[in-house]
Amino acid sequence: YIHRMIKVQRGLAAAGRLTLMLTPHSRKTRVPGAVAGAALLGLAKILENMEIGHNVMHGQWDWMNDPEIHSSNWEWDTAQPAEQWKHSHNYIHHQFTNVLGYDNDIGYGILRMAREQKWNPANLGQPVYNALLATLFQWGVALHDLDVERIRKREKDPQEMKRQLRQILRKGRNQILKDYIVYPALSGPQWRTTITANATANLTRNLWAYTIIFCGHFPAGAHNFTLEQVEGETRGRWYLRQMLGSCNIEGSKLFHILSGNLSHQIEHHLFPDMCSNRYKEVAPRVRALADRYGIPYNSASLFRQFGTTWLNNLRLAFPGGGEPYEGSQSQASHS
Repeated sequence: YIHRMIKVQRGLAAAGRLTLMLTPHSRKTRVPGAVAGAALLGLAKILENMEIGHNVMHGQWDWMNDPEIHSSNWEWDTAQPAEQWKHSHNYIHHQFTNVLGYDNDIGYGILRMAREQKWNPANLGQPVYNALLATLFQWGVALHDLDVERIRKREKDPQEMKRQLRQILRKGRNQILKDYIVYPALSGPQWRTTITANATANLTRNLWAYTIIFCGHFPAGAHNFTLEQVEGETRGRWYLRQMLGSCNIEGSKLFHILSGNLSHQIEHHLFPDMCSNRYKEVAPRVRALADRYGIPYNSASLFRQFGTTWLNNLRLAFPGGGEPYEGSQSQASHS
């Protein structure tokens, strides 16, 4: 499965690059060629980030002992260095999912995504910050492991911060060189078209990744938790927290693939190193267990999950706002 996905992704990327380079530079063909090239590249970048890179770096395919598809070797096509992503995502986010003050995915350091988070007047601009984060998502993720909150509080080791910044600058430079200098130069007279198509492909990937990730964590009904609530947490309660803090998105087989199977966010948080194409098989069993024990199983259409995520984001721009998140009561009632 993973070998097939990689072949498809590389084929889409090659087709997109060749389309941009070889389309005749005439008035009739320039625009259709640019649209086709951007669409193919956008799909390639989405597949590489979501279904391949994210899941390979989770170690889902390490059992194959294939050095090319191993979590220790994969470097993905985005601005954040793989090493930093594996720390901020695999360790911090997945171990401390939705724990306020610890999981930096709750707002990415710039958004108020839970009513327990202290409000300040700067939050009034939250709809603007949210739109900018969606548009520039790969760059927002690139800064994720820096931990903006710790830097603000002067708790970050300056040497570690400098080391991380060097990594980010080097990776970001390579991404810019690849998409906005090398490939446009190879396109010759069509370099402007190639730059536009590459920027469009990156924007498409950013908006899609943002949508899937936010809809898996912040729709109505998702719970947040405090450090006090998870102190001394048993493994059983850890699994319960994953279910209460994660949301699924319903859709077709193609939709699940393009989402990196993060449309099965509940199953992914329960079993982050399970091969992504198996989540659809275990989802009915997880849902049956949730129904049996009266545990919420938050699953809905993309329209519903995205709509309630944006509505909560808008509400939380103001004092109070948002839905009441009662993680402690939920844990107590379901333990």
